[in-house]
This record gives sequence, C-alpha cells and structure tokens, in this order.
Amino acid sequence: MTQTVFIDGEAGTTGLQIRARLEPRRDIALLAIDPAKRKDADARRAMLNGADAVILCLPDDAAREAVSLIENRDVRVIDASTAHRVAEGWTYGFAEMSRTQRAAIAGAKRVSNPGCYPTGFIALMRPLIEAGIAPRERAISVNAVSGYTGGGKAMIAEFEDAGGATYTQAPYRIYGLTQAHKHVPEMTWHAGLAHAPVFAPSVGRYAQGMIVEVPLALWDLPARPKLREVHEALRAAYAGERFVEVVALAESAKLKTLDPEGLNGTNRMQIFVFGHDEEARCVALLDNLGKGASGAAVQNMNLMLGLDEGAGL
Repeated sequence: MTQTVFIDGEAGTTGLQIRARLEPRRDIALLAIDPAKRKDADARRAMLNGADAVILCLPDDAAREAVSLIENRDVRVIDASTAHRVAEGWTYGFAEMSRTQRAAIAGAKRVSNPGCYPTGFIALMRPLIEAGIAPRERAISVNAVSGYTGGGKAMIAEFEDAGGATYTQAPYRIYGLTQAHKHVPEMTWHAGLAHAPVFAPSVGRYAQGMIVEVPLALWDLPARPKLREVHEALRAAYAGERFVEVVALAESAKLKTLDPEGLNGTNRMQIFVFGHDEEARCVALLDNLGKGASGAAVQNMNLMLGLDEGAGL
C-alpha cells in the first residue's frame, strides 16, 4: 500500500534532499501544496492533516506552529528543527542510540530528528558513559567542523553569494563563541551527561560533510581505560548496525588524516578511535545533510511507517 508524505518546507536544503531520496520510490506518494497557497493556513492545515507522515523542515517557531495545526491523531510527524529535541512527548530520532530506540521510533507519533553535530557526539559519548569509561559528571569537550550547509540559508549565503554583504572567502572559521549553541541541550541530555560539554564548532569552505571529535585524557579518567577498551565499548554498541560502522583499531592506525567529505551523499557514519593508552581521539565522520539530517529523517520515516529501514538510503 502506498503511503502519503508531506514535506513542509521542502524548498530548503534538508527538504530538497529528503524529496530527492523519496521521489524515486513507489511505496511513497509525495503530497505537494500549490506554491500559491504555501502561506494559506487552511491549505497547509489540510496537507498536514491529510498525510500518513509529515516531515517538518522549518525554523523552530514555524515547526511549532505546524504541529499546532495537526488535529489528525493518526498523522506521524518528524520534526527536523531544534524545537522538540528535548521536549516531553517526542521521541529522539537516532535509531542507533540504544537497543530500544529503534522500536521507540517505530511506535511513535512524534519524532524529533537529531542535529548533525549531536548525532556524532552522542554516538561517541553515550556508549562510553554507559560502559563506565567516561563518568557522566566528567567535563567533556567536543571539537567539530562542518560544511557550510549546516548553518542554513544565512551561512550558505556567506560562502556562496559573492555579491552579498556577509560574503567571505575565509577557508575556515570558528563560530558559536557565546557557548550557547542550540545543539548543546540535546547533546547533554541524550548522551547522558550531567553537565553541558564545551562545544567548539567550526565551518569550512565546502558544502557538506563533517567531523565530530571528542578528545579524552585516558590517564585522567577514574577507570584508567586502555585505548582498546574505548574502542571495544564503541564496537559493541554498534555491532550489527546497518549505517554505523566502528572502524577497526588496526585500520584507524594506518590513517594519516580524515576527509570530512568522505561519506557525503550517504546515511552512513564511521567511528574511529585514534591515539594510545594515555590519550584517545574519538572521531565520528558523517554527512551533515545525510545521517545528520535528510538521511536520518528518511530512516525515521521508514521505521514509523513500517517500511524497510534502508529504503531510499
């Protein structure tokens, strides 16, 4: 049976990528609103209430407004904004986060798609906390670099609009300097930390792809874990997963660098553990528009509609 999906905000970067993943499919029928009626509340309400699944690719306030328009209790909603990632009544859409999360998503009516940075950070930290390697009260820092599409329209214009007032030719820059980045609450909550991590995001002059890195002074952790123990905790957490791979220590040891664009166009994430028994660098490589956005949304939609989890991915 063909199921209907409405992407509210399909003209944005994430919406366009979700549409591209869904258009070739025969088990999904995409609903589209008349462009002339996109701001017509009644037309939007009809679309939002008439689909089997709705994917919101909107700013936070607009996403909250869209949810308020949904009166049909059978409609399944995936919100790609930040609005509901730690909200009561919403299921976090990172299927690999725990052994029970996939089933929780499949049974949910409201799912909040994870942020791109949090996907990598939670994938690294949660298993280490659950294994007792990194105490939840510990001070943790996370360094990350993303392609400029991760910052939305304003950041895309900064790097692509040569005639714009904010245009820059910088090859790389840091941002989020107030230490109040909107991703921090979900990073803290879903990783299981008692305190917010020190988050140091940056952006490079390339469109998409990202690296998220958590450095750990193993000698300073109470359990004094060895590098192989850190790797084993991560390997065990994702054993058998379709989209998350923990690269073998021997293979990681052969690498001299990582390309943040290495998994672009995929819904995959690779996890690496570098270093030695005194210091570890735990690294997640993913596409900020794939596993960090549109790919995760499609994966969640598949689970919620009872379809093959990997369809369209």
